[in-house]
Amino acid sequence: MKHRPLAISLGDPAGIGPEIVFKAWSALRETGPCFVVVGDMRQVAAACGGTAGLVRQISAAEDANRVFPQAIPVIDIPLLAPVVSGQPSPQAAKAVIAWIETAVGLALSGSVGGVVTAPIAKQTLYGAGFAFPGHTEFLGELTAAERYDGARGPIMMLAAGDLRVALVTVHLPLAEVPQALSVEKIVNAGLVTAQALRRDFGVERPRLAVAGLNPHAGEGGAIGREEVQTVAPAVRALRDLGVDATGPHPADSLFHEAARRTYDAVLGLYHDQALIPVKMLDFWGGVNITLGLPIVRTSPDHGTAFDIAGRGQARADSMIAAIRMAREIALRRG
Repeated sequence: MKHRPLAISLGDPAGIGPEIVFKAWSALRETGPCFVVVGDMRQVAAACGGTAGLVRQISAAEDANRVFPQAIPVIDIPLLAPVVSGQPSPQAAKAVIAWIETAVGLALSGSVGGVVTAPIAKQTLYGAGFAFPGHTEFLGELTAAERYDGARGPIMMLAAGDLRVALVTVHLPLAEVPQALSVEKIVNAGLVTAQALRRDFGVERPRLAVAGLNPHAGEGGAIGREEVQTVAPAVRALRDLGVDATGPHPADSLFHEAARRTYDAVLGLYHDQALIPVKMLDFWGGVNITLGLPIVRTSPDHGTAFDIAGRGQARADSMIAAIRMAREIALRRG
């Protein structure tokens, strides 16, 4: 409880963010990690069922440790109009963006140990000037002026159980992935991932398994040339730079239990190649981590779930796991 708190940006207020924040606080209030919510105080209070005293406004993040055992500390940035659970509203967009910006600012200033982001719905943000495919890219822009050990993030990593998968491309249509891949992008993602494994996860000598793009990793060029022309040269370059990288590996045989013992992280080439195995392994407890930033950032590995928002059905497992992982990474960074 004496560590710097984490900051949780509330996410889309019409989604399950407020509910899973309340459930996470209920589970962690006695043991920690401590966090402060950046969002609309009324929306957090509504998720508490209107129980008096379970939400408390604070003006400085440092007050969170004192408040946390009794109530959810909130830095209140109010919505401009009421929001109904399950009904996303473009009117909330500016506040959602401000919550993220404020949480990141707290982390950059050192007031909090890291940021955990509740889910957002990008479509409702675009009208407010949000020009990014997702949280990951937005966080990269917000922290672009800061230096972090020469790494060039952001790189998205998903983690569940003993599986970690980092991504070279993230929110791209599948048809655009082959053209988006390059030796330079794969090498950069590999370097950032190896650095994060050492610093954020305590892996002294990281082992990376690089996935292929095509079935059977291209069969030596018979089922696609990307492995021959791009992936294999990138693996060689990573090894020349001192990274214990292997591949390209056929993705269909890379994620089973025995295979997971041979590496510390997979470097995947596109979105579903990483997210499907992580969610199959632990759908409820997976965590999204952004690598290569000067701040710690994690999030649940799921979306806003508008269809069940406000019904009390949302599970907070992934949010709790994200909070705990953010604390662990923050402690390793010191």
